[in-house]
Amino acid sequence: MKISSILKVAVLALPLFMASCHVHKKAVKDTPETVVSAETQQQTAFLEKVNDNTSKPQFVTSKLKFSIEYGPQQVSLTGNLKMKRDDVIQLQLMAFGFVEAGRIEFTKDYVLIIDRINKQFLKAPYNYVDFLRNSGINFFTLQALFWNELFVPGRQSVDKEALEKFSTNMDAEDVVITLDEGKMNYSWLANNKSGRIKMANIAYRDQLKGNTQLNWDYKEFTRMGSIAFPSNMGISLTTPESEIKLGIRLNYLKNESDWATRTKVSDKYREVTVDQILRRFMAL
Repeated sequence: MKISSILKVAVLALPLFMASCHVHKKAVKDTPETVVSAETQQQTAFLEKVNDNTSKPQFVTSKLKFSIEYGPQQVSLTGNLKMKRDDVIQLQLMAFGFVEAGRIEFTKDYVLIIDRINKQFLKAPYNYVDFLRNSGINFFTLQALFWNELFVPGRQSVDKEALEKFSTNMDAEDVVITLDEGKMNYSWLANNKSGRIKMANIAYRDQLKGNTQLNWDYKEFTRMGSIAFPSNMGISLTTPESEIKLGIRLNYLKNESDWATRTKVSDKYREVTVDQILRRFMAL
């Protein structure tokens, strides 16, 4: 066959070859494995978006309105919130607008609750409280809840490797994010478009002792520099024996750093249990 004839055949055959390649490529694209891979990529991208919403400032300070509902009793207080990232969370509670009635301080090592009015306090590691111990909640978990972030129990932060532990359901306007570990279930509700977390829930399932859960709702956000910070939060802790509801509303968000990050307890204060100090707070 002449070279010119060979070239002619090749030119005529080339479109057919390209078409067959295109059909083959399309067939591969439509296989279930490829669809699953695309869904996985979409879920991973969304989780990264949620995780990228992490607030960056080292310090967050604010005036606050704090409410507690414990059984039939309710109390409302004003105060201040002061947080230093990866170090401490302080809630200073005022009575009558100018007298410090109490203080709640979370550090990496302990929880401190001070009742100034009755000169008593509770200072204990996180494993002292049954629900905190069973659910793996530590300082970094609480920090993530206050700062509107994802968390993995026992870890200081959530990296790309940790994101692989989460599952998502992206069939609705709000995406459900879940993480299961033994008796524990952690779940978040996040906006599909912005990736902003609207709710977090921690549930501990125990067939013998009953279920316990912590629910954290983010009702409003306020601009603080280049970020949106949660400024109105509703918190409820439900156990088989009781339910505690907390409300936190923040005003005048700032990044002040000139404050003491640890509270010293006076020797005149008496150490008490959680129930005792809660009853005293409710009597204010």
